[in-house]
Amino acid sequence: EEKKETDKQIRKEFSYHSFKRSFTVDEKIDATKIDASYVNGVLKLNLPKKEEVKMATKQIEIK
Repeated sequence: EEKKETDKQIRKEFSYHSFKRSFTVDEKIDATKIDASYVNGVLKLNLPKKEEVKMATKQIEIK
């Protein structure tokens, strides 16, 4: 956005060109649950982490 003010007028300019942005997400991110919203010119991305897989522990008696 460019804004110029003079004594009698105000001029605003906006650029409505599209753009593309891509990036690689870490393997810790659950790609199936990525969510995005675009409200009032703000892009919000939600990149939830994968749930940790907890290994079950088992005690073994030594004889």
